[in-house]
Amino acid sequence: MKAVVMRDFGGAEVLQIGERPEPVSRPGWVTVWLHAAALNWHDVLVRQGRYGSPLPHTPGADGAGVRTDTGEAVVILPSLFWGDRSDAPGPEFDILGDHLPGTYAEAVSVPEECAAAKPAGYSWAEAAALPLVGVTAYRALVTRAGLQAGESLLIIGAGGGVATMAIALASAIGAQVFVTGSSEAKLARARATGAVDGVLHTADDWPERAKAAAPGGRGFDVVLDPVGLWDRSVRTLRPGGRLVVLGANVAEQAPMDIRAFYFGQYSLLGTTMGGPADFQGLLELVEGGAVSPPVIAEALPLDQARRAHELLEAGAHIGKIVLTD
Repeated sequence: MKAVVMRDFGGAEVLQIGERPEPVSRPGWVTVWLHAAALNWHDVLVRQGRYGSPLPHTPGADGAGVRTDTGEAVVILPSLFWGDRSDAPGPEFDILGDHLPGTYAEAVSVPEECAAAKPAGYSWAEAAALPLVGVTAYRALVTRAGLQAGESLLIIGAGGGVATMAIALASAIGAQVFVTGSSEAKLARARATGAVDGVLHTADDWPERAKAAAPGGRGFDVVLDPVGLWDRSVRTLRPGGRLVVLGANVAEQAPMDIRAFYFGQYSLLGTTMGGPADFQGLLELVEGGAVSPPVIAEALPLDQARRAHELLEAGAHIGKIVLTD
C-alpha cells in the first residue's frame, strides 16, 4: 500500500511517499482503509525523533475511513492501551504513530476499541480532524477542569487545532469563551466560530488586558494553556480559578510566583490526550448537534505530506491541515 515513510529523523523533507505492507489481521484489532488523516503538532515531534519511533516509520495519529471487516465508516481514537484507570493512562499507553505505523497511509491497524462510528454529517476531512484535538480538548475542559455552563474560559493561542476545537466544545457546553491570538485575523476568526472576544498576546501586558476583558473584570474561571505560558496564563485567572495545561511548544519551562499562586487559591491541572471514556463523552456531545465540525484550513493529497508539515510549522493557518486520499 502507499504510505508516507520516514527513513531518518529531521525536517519535513524526511517525509517521503513510499510503499509499506498492508496491515495483517489479528484478534482484537481492525484494519481501517483511510480516506483522510489529520496533522497534529505531535506529528512534528515524532518526525524530529522526540519519541524514539522505529525507522523506517509511518507517522500520523488521526484518521477516518472504512473498516475492512464490517464496511462501517469510523473515526480512530489515537490513544492506544489506555489502561483501567480514568484519572491517568497506564504504563502501556502509546499514541498511534509513535511506535506503531500511523495514519499517513492508505490503511492502518488499530485495537477495536479505538474505532468508533463516524459522526453523522461530518466529511471525511472533518472526521479525521476530530479525534486527537477533540478528545484532548474534551479531557482538558470537561474531565479535568470541570467546565460548566455559564463559566468563563480563556484559551491561550487562538488558531491551532486544539484551540479551535476547544472553542466549539466550550460553546456547546454553554461557557463564555475568550481567546488570545497573535493577529487580528486569528481573533476575528475565533469570534466568528463562537468566541465572545479576544486580545492580542503580542504585547507584554496581555495577561492584564485579558483579565480585564473577563466578565466583571475579575479574571476567568478556567484558562486553557496548550502552549506552555503558565507564568503569564495564571495571571488571567480569577481567585480560585483553574489553569489546565497540555502543551509546551512555545515554552518548556515556566518560572512561577509561588506565593501569588497559593494566595490566589488557584488549581493547576495537567492533562494530555484522553482515553476511551473521554472519547465516548466527546462523541455523545458531538452527536447532540451542538458541536461545530473542526475547521479545515487545508486539504492536501497524501504525497504532499512534506508540504503539509511545512504549512503546519509556519503556523499561519487557522484550523486543521488534512491529508486526503
